[in-house]
Amino acid sequence: MSTYVYGITARSHPALPEGMTGVGEPPHPVRVLTAGELAAVVSDAPEGLRPKRRDLLAHQNVLAETGAAGCVLPMRFGNVATDDDTVTQVLGERADHYLERLKALDGKVEYNVKVNHVEEAVLHRVMAENTELRTLVEDNRRAGGGSYDDKLRLGEMVAAAVKAKEAEDAAEVQARLEPVAAAVSAGPQSTGWLLNVSFLVPRDEAEGFLAAVEQVRVDRPHLELRVNGPLPPYSFVEPGPAEPATGPSAADSGAR
Repeated sequence: MSTYVYGITARSHPALPEGMTGVGEPPHPVRVLTAGELAAVVSDAPEGLRPKRRDLLAHQNVLAETGAAGCVLPMRFGNVATDDDTVTQVLGERADHYLERLKALDGKVEYNVKVNHVEEAVLHRVMAENTELRTLVEDNRRAGGGSYDDKLRLGEMVAAAVKAKEAEDAAEVQARLEPVAAAVSAGPQSTGWLLNVSFLVPRDEAEGFLAAVEQVRVDRPHLELRVNGPLPPYSFVEPGPAEPATGPSAADSGAR
């Protein structure tokens, strides 16, 4: 039977809670495979695995329970190896990389921050900051609303000003939160968010990070900030641009 991999830990990691189960229906028992100084938290992989809510939650629960006792390199949902031997072989082949990541991520958690504009608030802010826009609005008002071309020009100028504000605000939020994080990883761009970034934060400094987020909310009420965390450090299984990899990429093994 194929093997489902939840995460990678040090062999010295404390034992998992007795009777822990993972994905599958009925849930498959979770077990630990070891190779050298490393261990993999695994279970049998169910046939036809799909990202159903029950299995997604089971995957997250295994990582939460494991991470509560010590550092774990979390695998993305759906990471399946051919068998147990394949898993232990990968642990041996990529030991340097995994050990380096475990050391780098020990005691740290991930917070994902997404930022968007509050539409009405950002329009007020753009108008307040742009004299040319205010003048054009006033000219159109005095002209009974202005011609079609005047309205079109105003709409294009407002759209351009909001677009510029998106880039400005995204850069400002990241710049304000980076100093209170150990590392930063840009997430995929998605419609509706002007910023999607994950921050690696020492667990004992999380309160300071969240306070910095709250201060941005206070200072920039035209922004909506959505914070998800603390999470296992999914976005940091691989070294960042400033961190040369010391072993083969975890992404090659499906960790991302």
